[in-house]
Amino acid sequence: MMKSKVILLVLATTSIFFAGCKKNMNINDAGNLVLKTVDQDPTLPSISVNGTQLHAETFGNPDSAMVVFLHGGPGGDYRNGLNAKQLAANGYFVVFYDQRGSGLSKRHNKNSYSIQLMFDDLSAVIQHYRTSPSQKVFLFGHSWGAILAAGYINKYPTRINGVIFAEPGGFTSTNLDEYGARTRKLNLFSEGTNDVLYFNQFLTGKENDHEILDYKINISSSYTYQKGNSEGIEGPSPFWRNGAVVLNSLGDISNKDGFDFTTNLNLFTTKVLFLYGELNTAYGLEFANKEAVYFANKQISKINGTGHEMIYFKWNNVYPIVLPYLNSLK
Repeated sequence: MMKSKVILLVLATTSIFFAGCKKNMNINDAGNLVLKTVDQDPTLPSISVNGTQLHAETFGNPDSAMVVFLHGGPGGDYRNGLNAKQLAANGYFVVFYDQRGSGLSKRHNKNSYSIQLMFDDLSAVIQHYRTSPSQKVFLFGHSWGAILAAGYINKYPTRINGVIFAEPGGFTSTNLDEYGARTRKLNLFSEGTNDVLYFNQFLTGKENDHEILDYKINISSSYTYQKGNSEGIEGPSPFWRNGAVVLNSLGDISNKDGFDFTTNLNLFTTKVLFLYGELNTAYGLEFANKEAVYFANKQISKINGTGHEMIYFKWNNVYPIVLPYLNSLK
């Protein structure tokens, strides 16, 4: 009899505990699974442009030549690119922003995204911070951000005064698929794959369940730096929050419609800078040449001792190449 009472007490206590958790820690409530976005936390630095609210911050004199940093993803954030703020000490106005639906920026439904919208956001960010029509604007894109930079100057070849491409990974959907095949294949029996897929057993999410989906992609990003990964990524780099919905949306657009950001790149005659990491065996000089071929005036530089996340892990090797390039166009 005593044993039955103990069991009932344990069950009752457990029920109360989980009921309390359900009430106070709903996984769909802001801040429980992942960090809050700017529309949920007014203490975060942000700007309101083009019908959205973006997490953003700047460094340096607003009247100096502007360098806009474009982070990877889609869906990543600029946290692991913050080393580039050092350029502010060299007379540049450095602008960081988490792209729409990415990082700590406001979330939107999947069917609202388009490539043109990402271009429009970049235009709006530049316009927001620009202090005069003569102020020069440079783009510094990493990974997906470098693809976005190429797409932007392909669309608007006269708006930008210089571009730094850090391992773009594909200016066309064909090239992107090729690079993806070299880097994103999972070994179905590896420990990293098990880490990626395990949480799907207990945590699901609908198309626009941002909290759940962002949490899941935060976990799954760990496979990119498995030991021996082809991109030469040394380990984890810091981030605030990944945006799963924008990643899925732009990925679907690429798969369905394809893209080609090379049709007008020959009109951009200013010198561009390509960076590639020595340890990224999936990229290397071969892939850098494949991307740089669309430009008449280019510089290709290897960053020694690092891979795809060169800006975070080996900024001291990146900086001496980036600064002279920018100064030559300033």
